[in-house]
Amino acid sequence: MENNEWVTGSVTLKLNGEPVEMQMTVPAKPIKPHRMLPIFQKMTSAFVEASIQAAEAAGGSISCKAGCGACCRQPVPMSEAEIHQIAELVESMPEPRRSEIRGRFAAGTAHLREMGWFDEIEDRIEQAQFETREIATAKLADLAMRYFRQGIACPFLENESCSIHESRPLACREYLVTSPAENCSAPSAETIRMVDVFLKPSRSLRNITKTGQLKGIKFLPLIRALDIAESFPEQFAEKTGQEWMSDFFDDVSANQKAEGSHKVA
Repeated sequence: MENNEWVTGSVTLKLNGEPVEMQMTVPAKPIKPHRMLPIFQKMTSAFVEASIQAAEAAGGSISCKAGCGACCRQPVPMSEAEIHQIAELVESMPEPRRSEIRGRFAAGTAHLREMGWFDEIEDRIEQAQFETREIATAKLADLAMRYFRQGIACPFLENESCSIHESRPLACREYLVTSPAENCSAPSAETIRMVDVFLKPSRSLRNITKTGQLKGIKFLPLIRALDIAESFPEQFAEKTGQEWMSDFFDDVSANQKAEGSHKVA
């Protein structure tokens, strides 16, 4: 884009009780949300880095590193925007890599569908609205562990490292631990100490990019990305970068821990 196709604005948030001012440059013209992902990815990295500094100041040390891929066998939650970004990423790969990656997605999806996991998670989310937060969270955690025990690696995991690290989902960026790395092979509430990320953009991104077309699918795990993208061609509205950021921070203000004012000029 030319210079006149971008606009720079400022955002002020409170993270861990401290005001943090951020400047960002976004497209001035209307675009679809998956074109905004590089901006949301950078924003997430900034929030995560602030959370890491707080964890280290409290005496913690980040255990996650390249070659430690135990957490890459979990049901990673995705937004609709990320579903289509991942599908485009795979489609752009040269052969035979594209077919190999698609095969990994298909094998994982087929296994989970055969064991009824997708139906179970949808039923569980539906029932959660009638339960206390504690009970619903515990039951969802049990289903997540059932997924984990299947040993289905992320299709992009190679040599226990992420092969699309720069393009990985926001939820992956937000997942860090200070507990010993060896504990991640058999995680539990007692053995895993997660970094408390002050603000998780993945949640708001899921909210603001919902189109309403995914009837009957409330949970979008990474392993289903290609399946969903093929079954539901994208129908995103186009908005300016300023409008997407405004939607995002409105959702943050309503639903997340961060408090304070925001303004995108």
